[in-house]
Amino acid sequence: MDTGTPDTGAFGTLLHALRTTAGLSQEELAHASGVSVRALSYMERGHSRGPQRRTVQALAKALGLDTAGARELEHTASLGRPRAARTRDVVPPPAAVPDAGAHTGAPDLLPRAPRGFHGRAAELAALSRATADEAPVCLVTGPAGVGKTALVLHWAHQGRAGFPDGCLYADLRGFGDTGEPALMEVLREFLLALGVPHGRIPESANGAAALFRSYAADRRLLVVLDNARDSGQVRPLLPGGRRCVTVVTSRHRLPGLIVTDTARPVAVDVLAPEDGTMLLARVLGTERVHAEPEAARRLAELCGGLPLALRVAAARLAQRPGWSLGEMAAELSDETRRLGLLDVEDTGVRAALRVTLQQLPPHVAGQFASLGRHPGTHVDRYAAAALADTAPATAEDSLERLAVAHLVTETAPGRWAMHDLVRLFARSTDAGPHALERVLDHYIATALAAVAAAEPGNEECFPLPADHLPPAAVREFGDRPAAVAWYAAERDDLTLAVAAAHAAGLHGRTWRLVLTLWPLIVWRVRDGWVPLLETALEAARADSDRHGEARVLNVLGWVLIEEGRIAEALTHLGAASALAAGAGDAVAEANALIVLAVAQAALGDLDEAAEGCERAVELARGAGDRTIERLAMQHLARHRADAGKWRRALDTATEALAFDDRQGTADVPRILLLMVRGEALLGLGEEAEGIGQLDLAAREAESSGYEDGAVRALGVLLRVSADAGLRARYDAALARLTTRP
Repeated sequence: MDTGTPDTGAFGTLLHALRTTAGLSQEELAHASGVSVRALSYMERGHSRGPQRRTVQALAKALGLDTAGARELEHTASLGRPRAARTRDVVPPPAAVPDAGAHTGAPDLLPRAPRGFHGRAAELAALSRATADEAPVCLVTGPAGVGKTALVLHWAHQGRAGFPDGCLYADLRGFGDTGEPALMEVLREFLLALGVPHGRIPESANGAAALFRSYAADRRLLVVLDNARDSGQVRPLLPGGRRCVTVVTSRHRLPGLIVTDTARPVAVDVLAPEDGTMLLARVLGTERVHAEPEAARRLAELCGGLPLALRVAAARLAQRPGWSLGEMAAELSDETRRLGLLDVEDTGVRAALRVTLQQLPPHVAGQFASLGRHPGTHVDRYAAAALADTAPATAEDSLERLAVAHLVTETAPGRWAMHDLVRLFARSTDAGPHALERVLDHYIATALAAVAAAEPGNEECFPLPADHLPPAAVREFGDRPAAVAWYAAERDDLTLAVAAAHAAGLHGRTWRLVLTLWPLIVWRVRDGWVPLLETALEAARADSDRHGEARVLNVLGWVLIEEGRIAEALTHLGAASALAAGAGDAVAEANALIVLAVAQAALGDLDEAAEGCERAVELARGAGDRTIERLAMQHLARHRADAGKWRRALDTATEALAFDDRQGTADVPRILLLMVRGEALLGLGEEAEGIGQLDLAAREAESSGYEDGAVRALGVLLRVSADAGLRARYDAALARLTTRP
């Protein structure tokens, strides 16, 4: 029996969709229509489901609806108005379901087409491909505010002629704060639109779903299920007819729907700067945007290409016609204010992300919050685990959950990144204490493991700080190439970690992080390391750590020598030597003497350079440090070779290789010793053996990624051989050296 209860939310859903598509706040629509804000709120939340005709007409006019849109709004309102109670008819069996042709006037529940839509040609084409063939289910996914609904509605309105039996639409509100519509509510609206009398709609959701599938079976329908939370919310609403097309939008990837219903995913990403600029022009007018093209592009970049952010920025500019795009861009450049400026009332980036986050389990939300404290742009499971103070496996599971919700993106296997605006939102959440310290200590521990794999047998760079927070697990490196690959992948984030540590006044971690980069500095010495080393020097001095200061001065002096800044290098190296001698640190003093000798050699004083290295050999032997002893002998051999003392150079290089010969490890000192030995043999007239040693040095350098060493060894070989293969290898190594990031 029909109780006369109004329909429970179709009008509110439609009104909310029309208002947000028009870019109007509740206050703005209330002012334009003469309807109170409170009344609008009640309507959109489903508390007032069937407003009177004059109210609907005022709303339609304020929303700028055309005749068809106004008629649709009035029809939906009429469904929610109370009806007189009457006896409910018995639902006809499937065989008695009226034929599609018996229902005149194809239903159209689509909200109006979005205004200011631009671009998305690739996504529109992908959507058309995904909805081809028989009974397709298309899944349009992307982050909050990326424009999934606008894309689908634009596509649907352009192609509505292909659905002669009607277009159905339901906002499932899976990511809203107004609550999801009941399944029965959506099915009732669909069945009424398809011409089923109100009294013949089954009371159970299962019965209504079965009747919906029966009605859809032989019709060519488009069914749009917008803002789905999960696969379970969607399945009862799938029409199933061979000629029906279903398009689902969601912030989640909904893998279950792909598995059970062969849903075809279409990913929607942020807009390119050019399309973002055009979107601004559609809202603000081309004249205003073209007057400030650079500022418009900067605005698009600061909004991260997110259509929701761009529309909010445009709305603010539209309200202030005297405000330039450049002024708005300057405001948004302040990261502390950006998210606030991209919110309007209850609409905006922050509000959308907050709702997405609320859908996640607490431990996943906690992982998200901790990612906001990451100083770099990418995380792996180890860095994420350190940030959240958990195990790598747990962190990886959370990262995958966040990727499903489009809060992070897996940019490469095992590496995740965040959109800039999402990162700012994460920073505004509570991550708990010490997240930054934990991730910095993770990088220190991992880099030390990489040093051990890349340069086995070398001394420890430094003792760990007293307040070191060890990670739950440290990545293991099976060999040198694995360590080199990690350094290459993490270089930018390690540099950003140094900057974050320095900004936070974590001086002990700052200089230690820089020193862990020394293998990379050696391999790529001409990559502009001086500013980073100067930051480390400032931090070591602020930390009052003389050992750290001496080590940083040594590396800085050596890099300055390689850059040809000898006078500056001598100043730093003299200070390093004095610090080490004053502290009685023989190993640090030997290090300083070795690098000082390089500077002396650069000034042409090869004998003094050799004497310094001989003293370094004595200090290292006295301290029992075989690694520094071999390093000192390597430099001593080099200075003797440069002085033309071939026999002494050969003997020194041979001795160093013999007492610490680690074939297969291809470390830098070994490669340089092989080079000296090869040059000495050439100088002594033993050409075949000399070429063999230089070729071995070059091959080990090439295989280990030490491009500078490869260029040097191959360059010497080309002076004694015109072999085309050598020239090709030299050119390739030089290209890698000069074009690397």
